Amino acid sequence: MGENINAARGPLATRILWYWFPVAMMFGLMYYFSTDVFSADNTRSVIEKIFLWFSPHASKHALQTFHYFVRKSAHFTEYAILGALLFRAFRAGNVLRWRFKWALYSFLFAASWALLDELHQSFTQKRGGSIWDSMLDSSGALFMLVAIAIVNRRPRIRMTDQGGELRSGFDVSD
Repeated sequence: MGENINAARGPLATRILWYWFPVAMMFGLMYYFSTDVFSADNTRSVIEKIFLWFSPHASKHALQTFHYFVRKSAHFTEYAILGALLFRAFRAGNVLRWRFKWALYSFLFAASWALLDELHQSFTQKRGGSIWDSMLDSSGALFMLVAIAIVNRRPRIRMTDQGGELRSGFDVSD
């Protein structure tokens, strides 16, 4: 039976491409996001135009607050996505839905990347590194990993098909 499970997982090269390529792409995207191209000065005009479209008479303070909120939400969200991609990569199609070590490794990778990202930003002209941003980034990954744990710790719903065979109501495959 163990041979069938390993055979279903596929060759190593395929698994690396299928599970780790999205992680590598996310790292590359995040590296690009941490350049001067996405500095607050460069994103302000776009975000303010969108906000003014919905609220044409907004105050300058409201615009600044919204811009700040959008930027910090982006930090949180991109690291939540990274946390999910890392967990998926460490799981790599395993029939088990949850392992603490997968979540731990995912969090450690995401937190390390957050620190490296802030270090990178400290060397750019228009941006600066901040330990607070790194903590926000890490909290995004942690939030996603906790959400994955909650979803995967739920008991599976069992049901039978027309032939009376017991089938899982929750697909554990990727």
